[in-house]
Amino acid sequence: MAIKVGEKIPSVMLKTMAKDGMKNLGTDEIFKGKKVVLFALPGAFTPTCSMQHLPGFVKLADKIKAKGVDTIACLSVNDAFVMDAWGKDQKVGDKVLMLADGNADFSKAVGLTEDDSEWGMGLRACRYALVAENGVVKRLNVEEGEAFEVSSAETILAAL
Repeated sequence: MAIKVGEKIPSVMLKTMAKDGMKNLGTDEIFKGKKVVLFALPGAFTPTCSMQHLPGFVKLADKIKAKGVDTIACLSVNDAFVMDAWGKDQKVGDKVLMLADGNADFSKAVGLTEDDSEWGMGLRACRYALVAENGVVKRLNVEEGEAFEVSSAETILAAL
């Protein structure tokens, strides 16, 4: 069952890369007392994710943050090394927090997974975007099938 608007983000440990190496970063730390836009996608370096989804949030980061958003985070079922390399490739800088959900713990906890075994990718995060305030989901836009419409940076910016 997928998380719903009004529900609390589950407490899960994710990973990210810092200047001194990989570090654990809990969802409690990411979301507590903050307004956060988190978008998830099936995989780093994949076509739609690399050409549209992540670049849109990088491009509009300043406008999104101007709407009172403290953190913009990108989550994928990849390891922290891949997410770090992808962030560097996409010139993310400090605009988007790159989060690795390597074992799909967060994706499973929020009920937003898809089986991409036919592509050789296994269990992955669905493509979606959410807005949370102090750890509570205020908006949740989940894509249907292969679509890329409701989780785009433009759509989220318009909704803020």
